[in-house]
Amino acid sequence: EAGLILETINAAGGNAAACHAQMYIMGTLLRHGSEAQKRQYLPKIATGDLRLQAFAVTEPNAGSDTTKLQTAAVRKGDRYVVNGQKIFISRVLQSDLMLLLARTTPVDQLKRKTDGLSVFLFDIRKLKGLEVRPLRMMMNHSTNALFFDNMEIPAESLVGVEGRGFSYILDGMNAERILVASDSLGDTRWFIEKAVAYSNQRVIFGRPIGANQGVQFAIAKAHVALEAAQLMRDKAAALFEAGEPCGGEANMAKYLGAEAAWEAGNACIDCHGGYGYAEEYDVERKFRECRLYKTAPINNNLILAYVGEHVLGMPRSY
Repeated sequence: EAGLILETINAAGGNAAACHAQMYIMGTLLRHGSEAQKRQYLPKIATGDLRLQAFAVTEPNAGSDTTKLQTAAVRKGDRYVVNGQKIFISRVLQSDLMLLLARTTPVDQLKRKTDGLSVFLFDIRKLKGLEVRPLRMMMNHSTNALFFDNMEIPAESLVGVEGRGFSYILDGMNAERILVASDSLGDTRWFIEKAVAYSNQRVIFGRPIGANQGVQFAIAKAHVALEAAQLMRDKAAALFEAGEPCGGEANMAKYLGAEAAWEAGNACIDCHGGYGYAEEYDVERKFRECRLYKTAPINNNLILAYVGEHVLGMPRSY
């Protein structure tokens, strides 16, 4: 249902990227939070009295390789003291709460690199030691650089078991992939509808430009990519809803969706010619927005590496 909502918003010409967090960050609290945390936060989140939209994971030197996180949370009595930096953390200024992934055990003390990371949930409205620096970006919602300088949070902010945060975050990644795929499907539909309408009514040399194979085939190819991406998105969503493993399907859905949107965007720009760059047509805006999903929240090349290793059983390539 969440995927269909996002797809519909994007297909109507909007952009639902700012809505993702409300739909998948919550899962970490629901699946791994204590009963006290659920009682404290969930009712107010449901009524809109509390906003949980900030999800702080990415760092300047740790993007897709989450195990390289350096932001540290050190236990001192009844509190954790946090120091470090995060980058590209969206919607912080529109959020009351933050979900943070930080290192609680130094790397040199670990047996497995995926251990030693913990998740924290806390109120950021009156927090000391947190600096938020907005970043100007080529998209429709705000993102920020965060700086933690001896920021103190209550020990009860810890979600689940200390050191298990990496596995908790992975739980939400599949949902994120499916939702991003849904965004891309909506963008693809919008591009195709715009391209078809314009190429049918734009007449050059006495006939609609859509009658030319150079225009028509590119749009048709984008439609084929759309149908394939939707089938994979639907399969991934069905598996996720059933509680079944869906890492391969979720990643492939994100990949196919992002590639389809980019292909459709290129076709739409091409058939509009100079008007594709005109602000009033919205094509250039959508084109800029959809490009993000080939790069983030996971680069499409990393998805291919995941499929090669985890779906096909090939040697690790990175």
